[in-house]
Amino acid sequence: MPPRTARRLVTAAVLAATLPGAASCAVGPERATPVGVVAAASPAAAPAGSPSPAAPVVPARVPETLSFTAKTLDGTAFSAAALAGKPVVLWFWAPWCATCASQAWTVAEIAPRYRDTVPIVGVAGLGEQKAMKEFVTEFDLAGTPQLDDRSGTLWRRFEVVEQSTFVIVDRNGRVVHQGFLDGESLTRQVDALARG
Repeated sequence: MPPRTARRLVTAAVLAATLPGAASCAVGPERATPVGVVAAASPAAAPAGSPSPAAPVVPARVPETLSFTAKTLDGTAFSAAALAGKPVVLWFWAPWCATCASQAWTVAEIAPRYRDTVPIVGVAGLGEQKAMKEFVTEFDLAGTPQLDDRSGTLWRRFEVVEQSTFVIVDRNGRVVHQGFLDGESLTRQVDALARG
């Protein structure tokens, strides 16, 4: 028998002996996956030596209030769905608005502190993009997402009829506040949401 054929027979015998045992350990009744479905978190799919996950990660349900996409002022794609499961503050502002300018200092101060627990997202409208970008630069708001809503799509979606308006969405997707907030009230509300 040629050496190549002998090696193939030995390899086939080894595989035949080990595969049934490996297959019976890899899939039990609680880990069975329907045909055609890939089990991404399955321990059998994990590389050898890597720890198995404690539990699969279940994405938060995306409420209707956060089912929208937009572009930031710098042209980056933004999906509000990524914020599902957290309380969120949407701040509707215009670049020529004196009230918005006074609130911008508070937003710039507290947004970085609560970025991971209560994201604050600016929604710029009622102005030119150049003026909006200048406003963001002047008030040091570049550390928070600032959406370009010159078309008014999000303003209409949330029925915002004047600037400056804060729309506060709780972690379940319910709007719990819509309207004006001074800096002190905004800080208090965001802090309470972060603790809750």
